[in-house]
Order: sequence, then C-alpha cells, then structure tokens
Amino acid sequence: MIRSTHLLGLVLALSAGSVLAQNIAVVNGRPIPKEKADLFMSELEKQGQGRSPELATVVRQELVDREILMQEAERRGLPAMPATKFQIESARQQILIQALVHDELSKRPLTEDMVRKEYERLTSANVREYRARHILVETEQEAKDVIAKLQKGTAFEALARQSKDPGSAAQGGDLDWATPQSFVKPFSDAMVALQKGQFTSQPVQSQFGWHVIRLDDTRESKPPAFEDVRDQLTETLQRRRLSEFQQSLKAKAKIK
Repeated sequence: MIRSTHLLGLVLALSAGSVLAQNIAVVNGRPIPKEKADLFMSELEKQGQGRSPELATVVRQELVDREILMQEAERRGLPAMPATKFQIESARQQILIQALVHDELSKRPLTEDMVRKEYERLTSANVREYRARHILVETEQEAKDVIAKLQKGTAFEALARQSKDPGSAAQGGDLDWATPQSFVKPFSDAMVALQKGQFTSQPVQSQFGWHVIRLDDTRESKPPAFEDVRDQLTETLQRRRLSEFQQSLKAKAKIK
C-alpha cells in the first residue's frame, strides 16, 4: 500500500511538471499555453523589445491579468451580447484582412527595379509649375465686380485682401508654385489657359465659390531625387497592387 501511494504521488508530480512545461500559468483551472506567451514575446520583439527573463515575467503577468478579466467577462455573459459579438467579429475581420494584405504583398514583393521604373515613368515628361494668384468670392456678380476693378487698374494684391480664401488673402492671393493637378479642374483649366501676367476676364466657378485668377509665372519643375520619394512610390505601388488584387477577387465573386 505504501508503495502504491508512493507511485501515485510520483505520477501526479510528473503530470504536474508536464502541465507546467506546457503552460506558463493556470488560472482558475484554465491553462495559459506557453505558445501564447512565445507569440506575445515575438510581437514585442518586432516592436524593438529585447527578449529577457524580465520581459518574460511581464508577459506572464499580462496574460494572467487578461485571463482573469476574460473569465469575469464570460461569467457575466458579455460574449453573448449582440453588440459585443459584432465588435468581436469586426475585429476578427480586420485582423484577417490585414493578414491577407501582408500575405499577398509578401508573395509578390516589390523590387528596387520596379520602384525605380515607376520613378522614371513619372519623371520622364517635363512637368510645368504655375505661380498664380486668385481672389475667391461667394457670387458671380462679386467676381465680375472684381474683374471690372482690375480692368480699371486696381492692384490685384489689394483686392485679394478681401478674398474668402484665408490661406492666400494675406499674401495678396498668392498660391505659390504648384502643378495644375494641385487644383480643382475648373480652376486649373482656366489657369493654364492664361498668359503670363494675364487675369481671367470671366469668373471661374468651383465648389468653393467664384474665382478671379491671375497667372504670374511658369517654370519647368525639377523632379525630386529618387531617394527622397522611394518610400512614397513604394507605398503607392503597393496600394495599386492591392487594389488590383481586390478587384480581381471581386470579379470572381458571386454577388447577388
């Protein structure tokens, strides 16, 4: 009998040791797997944390605290509440979509040559920049009144102080150097049609109001160095690739 009891104790001790080897803690009978802690540590390492016994202790305490709170949430029936279920499902979808994006980009990574070819494509054609001024008013009649005053010799800069555009009014309507693509289409179309020193003889309407525009100068723009825009171009190409990927999935999907 003594031998049987001793053997049973040894088996229980070995069993407990095996459980502790597989889990970092057991909270109210529910184990926290060591694998979960390892994954947590890996995520922290990606953020610059160095793996150490101290970090392992912090991770263990964090997971224990979370487990305690989760068990209480479950005891109160919160996971079954419609609003909670919706939020959990939304978070799950977002995580899976992010994982899909990462997987798709990792399967077809962009190369330096791809990014450089995009840079060369964008900078191959000369781009003209325009230095323009404008006066923004609320009605077409106000814009016509401004044009009449300009035709009589009133300084554009003086009239621009009454512009409804607070960003340029204090600078005499000056919009600095910019490409036509920087402006809304009705504005850019009118601007590029002007000769240097000329102002629009008719009011120009956009969603912002009515404009009177004067073109001060033009120049050929100097493209930025490749190194300065590499990251931006990479991000643009990735977005384009993901958009094409999404459209291809949508085209194959059966949507009723």
